[in-house]
Amino acid sequence: MSIPDISFPLLLLSILLLGYGCRAADIPEDTTSEFSVRLYHRLQVAGGQENIIFSPLSVAVALGMVELGARGTSLDEIRQTVGFSHLLPGVEFSLLQNLTEALSDDDAHHVIRLANSLFLQEDASFNPEFLHLIKKFFRAQVETVDFSDSAAVAERINSWVENHTESKICALLSAEDFTSVIRLTLVNAVYFRGSWKNQFRPENTRTFSFSRDDGSEVQTLMMYQQGDFYYGEFSDGSQEAGGVYQVLEMPYEGEDMSMMIVLPRQEVPLSSLEPIIKAPLLEEWANNVKRQKVEVYLPRFKVEQKLDLRSTLQELGIQKIFTSDADLSAMTDGKDLYIGKAVQKAYLEVTEEGAEGAVGSGMIALTRTLVLYPQVMADHPFFFVVRNRRTGSILFIGRVMTPEVIELNDQDFDSM
Repeated sequence: MSIPDISFPLLLLSILLLGYGCRAADIPEDTTSEFSVRLYHRLQVAGGQENIIFSPLSVAVALGMVELGARGTSLDEIRQTVGFSHLLPGVEFSLLQNLTEALSDDDAHHVIRLANSLFLQEDASFNPEFLHLIKKFFRAQVETVDFSDSAAVAERINSWVENHTESKICALLSAEDFTSVIRLTLVNAVYFRGSWKNQFRPENTRTFSFSRDDGSEVQTLMMYQQGDFYYGEFSDGSQEAGGVYQVLEMPYEGEDMSMMIVLPRQEVPLSSLEPIIKAPLLEEWANNVKRQKVEVYLPRFKVEQKLDLRSTLQELGIQKIFTSDADLSAMTDGKDLYIGKAVQKAYLEVTEEGAEGAVGSGMIALTRTLVLYPQVMADHPFFFVVRNRRTGSILFIGRVMTPEVIELNDQDFDSM
């Protein structure tokens, strides 16, 4: 008997607004950190000179929901690739539950919303135990739809996504993404909005030249402050990464969340530094940066990216669930279900802290020749991580190859 072409779009949606950093003290082992870095490297190889932004935690949560319904090799591939194979079977669901709940503990200082939803074909039969567990561990909403009415389904899911991401992710899907053979669509949305613990003053923002790795330059709005941050200088012991590079960790209000910025020397392209990035190195950076006064130049930037994760996850070792050989029998009684689509759309915007209005036209007096503190001049491409400093879980990871570009006018300045 031939297997019908039933696809199951897995949608991974992530948002970060106004994000600004935290300090890592004692970081527990994050079993998904190696998966996060491997996923970044796959995207980096394919990304050319483009910005990158995605949410490893969002991918891990969505795969966790799929794992609840997987058996056999389909199950083993997910556990091995994400980093759960050393855990007792089933422990990873409690781990993911604890990681996501920990993100929302300090809601007085920032907003983190994680929302999961399952859209089921209204006349299809699904395992009650699977539905029970997905509600238990992931607090997923379960809703029935008629996938044969593709326009209505696309509108319903897009509306759900917009409502859970402050309208930053819009029109993710179209009617063409759905057919009458689809039985299930799983959606995971992550939204983050935070304020820097040490905010930038808008009047200190100036136009600055940003040197891209291809040799071109663009004009951007560069924020500036002197403040207390976590800072360190590191070297891989060779010239592979261009020698010494800087790591700056900037806490958000509450200090549970942080943004870590990794900056190579001015003359060193980011591509020289990226190959050395590994999960243990992320922990080394977090454990060895020291609180001190730092002079920071950071561009405003907005990064948005929609990723088709299917081929990337297959390259990392998750293959069966995307083929007709998939075993998702814990979801349904039959074995005619497989994953047809894996999509993530992420958004990150970094500003002084929501300040609006015209950029000041006066030149502030800064003594560049008598620098008393370490200076982080992010006027060239850099790598970044937004993470929870208590659990070590990575909410967002990416790079800025081109920041927010502005047009020149009479109020611009070539340098500070």
